[in-house]
Amino acid sequence: MLQFILRRLVGAVVTLFLIGAATFFLFVAAPSDYASLACGKDCSPQRLEEIRTALGLNLPIAQQFWDFMSGIVTGRDFPQGHCAAPCLGQSFYSGDMVWATIMDRFPLTLSLTLGAIVVFLTVGVGTGMLAAYRRGTLVDKIATGSSMVLSSFQIYFLGPIVLLIFVYSTGWVEDPKYVPFTESPFGWLAGLWIPMVVMATIFTAQYTRMARASLIEQLAEEHVRTAKAKGMPKRYVFFRYAWRGSLIPIVTVLGIDISALLGGGVVTELTFSLQGIGRLAVDGATTKDLPLTMGVMLFGAFFILLLNILVDIVYAWIDPRVRLS
Repeated sequence: MLQFILRRLVGAVVTLFLIGAATFFLFVAAPSDYASLACGKDCSPQRLEEIRTALGLNLPIAQQFWDFMSGIVTGRDFPQGHCAAPCLGQSFYSGDMVWATIMDRFPLTLSLTLGAIVVFLTVGVGTGMLAAYRRGTLVDKIATGSSMVLSSFQIYFLGPIVLLIFVYSTGWVEDPKYVPFTESPFGWLAGLWIPMVVMATIFTAQYTRMARASLIEQLAEEHVRTAKAKGMPKRYVFFRYAWRGSLIPIVTVLGIDISALLGGGVVTELTFSLQGIGRLAVDGATTKDLPLTMGVMLFGAFFILLLNILVDIVYAWIDPRVRLS
């Protein structure tokens, strides 16, 4: 098992390095001039040259690449001060260090992600397994029909409707906002429960259908039919044999969804005017802040790789045959 994890870790490090290199050279190859973007419209030639020197753009491409990649591990020095590792550069627009800006926005995105996961796993997987257990009954039909209806909704459509009902028309709740959990757990939940539920709605429908289909498939497996033939109780066979095997496709999709949500729930954050990683990515693209955009891309790639490793480990725990692959 340890060798299995080490192989995944080494592969992840190599992949992250290649992504960092591809990201760097993609932006370096862009026709835009970094120094001109950082200097702004009314920029004198002298100021432009000062910025070019400060950003290291007067150095060879190989040296710039080494400074960028080594800065992630050891940190870098800028005219405004030292950027501690992991250093993703300095924002052209605000002058702040990119990593500090990402860490300032990340708690909100993490809160939305964790809240949505709790909702759609509890409701979605639970409803899907109940529908599979009561296959063909009214419960199954209601769960299947509801999931099909909910899957047709989109966050940018459902979000404004929920805001109109609960915030602007009735005034039952205030506008969504972020309050640190350590400051006030109740304020944290009260400020984010609407975007959490709206974000989870689409995923709930998806996981309901997936859990139902996966469990029905597992119930048709030979070892499950054999257990039933031996006279074992239906509930025991359901949880002892079928339920565990049905988790594999759910874990696969969950890992992808979590990494995407942590990389930035762009639509949700824009819909509810929340300042998270997704909004940060949009701001970086709007202001042509290349270091910020590169930093968000690498941050998202890191979580995709991290979740892939965790999914592989969970695979190996659920099905030991994966360790031999």
